Amino acid sequence: MAEAARVFHTTTFVPSFNSLHKTQKPKPSFVSRSTVRRKFQSLRCSSSLESATTAMTTNNQEVRWGCDIDSPENALALQKWLSDCGLPPQKMGIEKVEVGERGLVALKNIRKGEKLLFVPPSLFITADSVSEIMKKYSVPDWPLIATYLISEASLEKSSKWSNYIAALPRQPYSLLYWTRAELDRYLEASQIRERAIERINNVIGTYDDLRLRIFSKHPQLFPEEVFNIESFKWSFGILFSRLVRLPSMDGRVALVPWADMLNHSCEVFISYGKKSNGELLLSYGFVPREGTNPSDSVELPFSLKKSDKCYKEKLEALRKHGLSGSHCFPIRVTGWPQELIAYAYLAVSPPSMIGQFEEIAAAASNKTAMKKDKPYPEIEEQALQFILDSCESSISKYTKFLQASGSMDLDVTSPKQINRRLFLKQLAVDLCNSERRILYRAQAVLRRRLRDMRSGELKALNLFDGLRNLFK
Repeated sequence: MAEAARVFHTTTFVPSFNSLHKTQKPKPSFVSRSTVRRKFQSLRCSSSLESATTAMTTNNQEVRWGCDIDSPENALALQKWLSDCGLPPQKMGIEKVEVGERGLVALKNIRKGEKLLFVPPSLFITADSVSEIMKKYSVPDWPLIATYLISEASLEKSSKWSNYIAALPRQPYSLLYWTRAELDRYLEASQIRERAIERINNVIGTYDDLRLRIFSKHPQLFPEEVFNIESFKWSFGILFSRLVRLPSMDGRVALVPWADMLNHSCEVFISYGKKSNGELLLSYGFVPREGTNPSDSVELPFSLKKSDKCYKEKLEALRKHGLSGSHCFPIRVTGWPQELIAYAYLAVSPPSMIGQFEEIAAAASNKTAMKKDKPYPEIEEQALQFILDSCESSISKYTKFLQASGSMDLDVTSPKQINRRLFLKQLAVDLCNSERRILYRAQAVLRRRLRDMRSGELKALNLFDGLRNLFK
């Protein structure tokens, strides 16, 4: 089935904030879909979001706008408002889906190639929507739209977007809303924890920059009681989970009411793109059922040993090509990238290979390709063992967390906190199980390969000894 992501490419990472694009006249955009079943087999999000409304109560201060994630009333008001604003009759409607949330479901059979969804450009929220003051400071698109969303939300009923904002979740499913203690407690084994911390720091840094450069100079337009870190966490949480790139607008980002009600599923028809379970948790706050995501991967960390006699030379070669002494590479069920193999070769290279350090480092950075068919056969076994050691070290961390998870949070007595912690812990358990599953497979492949290599070496040694005895 065709994926919605072919037209609506969701942006799930903090980009390097570039300057504003030149204003372009938007073209209408639609999604073509293959046959979609009736609403009884609704487009749903396969995830671990159970009892979500109560579970998402956190220590963070909530904004005063938006709604509970499963509010059908606000969704119906949104649907009516969109129709009044020119949204043409649709073949889909907003309903409650299996996991207790809202989502777009097909209202009738849809033929292959038939347009499933159409939203006129007049309903897009883009960087062009913002005030001239913000544009004067050359603010990039993401913080521009985030600031505009807060501004319109604070107007409440006076805003032209009030019905849309009222239907947005008051607290988006995003790791932005996990406290540092929760990230450390539940995601200690996963590298997605570092990604979450980096994202939170980026949002805080963006807010601080806007506050110093713009908000403090125009307090009458940007009062602190409205434009604060909590409101920015909310707006960026909305953007991370709903902002899309539209090819019909030269790849510009936009909020598209109605279209952003599409839910992701690895098993039905709608996809947010080729994202790992960790990336889906990071931006959208859910983890697909284990084994159902064909794009799943796990970030595996590697580091040079500081005790290595050539540590400084290897580190210098890596830095020259944009890498560091510690780096993460994606491991998938189908294998791992050639860059990881090159990094492993460099890590285990003896001093006699110092002349090849830069060549191998370049291959690890994807700037050049390594020679195929065992480029350095004399250290292949050590390189594979290096990867296996890191793999097994990570498996140990996942196993330790999963074994301890059952006894976590038994001392919590507050019902609100119990619900939240059980919810977050279940997400973490689902993520760790899926990532450990990938590492288990990589471990089996590496062990088999090393066993075959060592078995071959033993056979060769036995053959050599036999020939030597024969000649004696």
